[in-house]
Amino acid sequence: MLTLVDPCSVSCEEVASAPSALVIGAGLGGLASAMRLGAKGYRVTVLDRLDGPGGRGSAIWKNGHRFDLGPTIVTVPGVFRDLWRSCGRNFDEDVDLRALDPYYEIRWPDGSRFRARQDDAAMCAEVARLSPGDVAGYRRFLADSERRYGFGFEDLGRRSMHRLADLIRVLPRFAWLRADRSVYAHAARRVKDERLRMALSFHPLFIGGDPFHVTSMYALVSHLEKAFGVHYAMGGVDAIARAMVRVIEGQGGLIRQSAEVDEILIENRRATGVRLSGGEVVNADIVVSNADSGHTYDHLLRNSRRRRWTPRKLKHTRWSMGLFVWYFGTRGTSGLWPEAGHHTILNGPRYKGLVEDIFIKGKLADDMSLYVHRPSVTDTSVAPEGDDTFYALSPVPHLGHAKPVNWPEMAETYRRRVQAVLERELLPGLGDRLSASAVFTPETFRDRYLSPHGSGFSIEPRILQSAWFRPHNVSEEAAGLYLVGAGTHPGAGLPGVISSAEVLAKLVPDAQQARSA
Repeated sequence: MLTLVDPCSVSCEEVASAPSALVIGAGLGGLASAMRLGAKGYRVTVLDRLDGPGGRGSAIWKNGHRFDLGPTIVTVPGVFRDLWRSCGRNFDEDVDLRALDPYYEIRWPDGSRFRARQDDAAMCAEVARLSPGDVAGYRRFLADSERRYGFGFEDLGRRSMHRLADLIRVLPRFAWLRADRSVYAHAARRVKDERLRMALSFHPLFIGGDPFHVTSMYALVSHLEKAFGVHYAMGGVDAIARAMVRVIEGQGGLIRQSAEVDEILIENRRATGVRLSGGEVVNADIVVSNADSGHTYDHLLRNSRRRRWTPRKLKHTRWSMGLFVWYFGTRGTSGLWPEAGHHTILNGPRYKGLVEDIFIKGKLADDMSLYVHRPSVTDTSVAPEGDDTFYALSPVPHLGHAKPVNWPEMAETYRRRVQAVLERELLPGLGDRLSASAVFTPETFRDRYLSPHGSGFSIEPRILQSAWFRPHNVSEEAAGLYLVGAGTHPGAGLPGVISSAEVLAKLVPDAQQARSA
């Protein structure tokens, strides 16, 4: 499907004479890249295999319920505001963000709870309620988090790390910040209560990382939450994606849905365009892949010689965990379950053991921890009047383990287990209220998003798979080829994929320079 361009926004002559840029994938990283390239004067075409924009940030509708498929919150609104500003637009005029308070509630099997909030006094009170002796350690952890934010996000996360010299220059800083230590190990040095250690270290799971092995640099997330808050976009992240499309259209760009790229074309070690699955060739001066980096190098460049990201290297890459997501709607529940807020995290009886089963052993455990999203308490448009929309997410092994889970056989069984946990811990009587249901397994992520092994967040962000060690934003395999999104630098999560487009814009010359080169 072709998206029509507003002829009043950009002159036809300007668009026709500009260098062309082709973006593979209308996920948020791809759309942000298209906006950045359009602002730099390129004639941009975005090709996407799905029937609507947003990728993992898109939505589906069922029985009057709108289900946000992937990310549910915005933690660093500034990256979106900067993106819109680079296009001469105002983000807050296009997207309605609502601050959440509390951000989420964490619950443990012993009945204890922890509410994450922005206010310092409220957070210290939460810590003191669980473990009075850990308040000072919690404050130290926050200070650690802020230092890692300044270095890891504002510095490294907003510039390219494709040169080895870039890595060598920052190694002393990595060493000083003890980047070799895991997030959990760092939290354990600051607080003694195991519940608090979980509350301060689980965040890497939201970008596909094992908290017991991912670098402590990711402790920076605690500072992101404290400094910028946690927000919900009215209409869901899907509304952000559609607002991005409108900006791209206003720049004169094209969005082609239901257009699957089968191969990136290389001539004389330079990207010249793509071939679609139906055989159509689309030429371009530069090519940007927002497809998973593993899919880009293993499939889209399968007929080209690769120097770094060879099949052998990809085979030995560690991938993020898989996700089991149950999307469900309920009838007549808007005043029911008052303790189930916008976000709830239900912990199972194990933390480290469960994470080890998921990431290391590749075992589908009998117990589980769940992330429960109930957007209808904030946004009534997601459900019919008086009803609710939910999703429950459970981290599970990806499909690349020695004995992958047989999801066609296990999906309904596992869904029932999820329902049983919800009925026992949060939503009593849920089974009698169900009005809509859909399930995504790692096989869905593999088939819908072309994610290697059905991983939820592409390459796992371990220390030797981050920064320079990650697939670079500017490809070393072909000139004129760039990568954005979760599988490249700086990584997964909304701030990461939006920042990858900012990095891209610093690597690609302005259209006027490209034209004269």
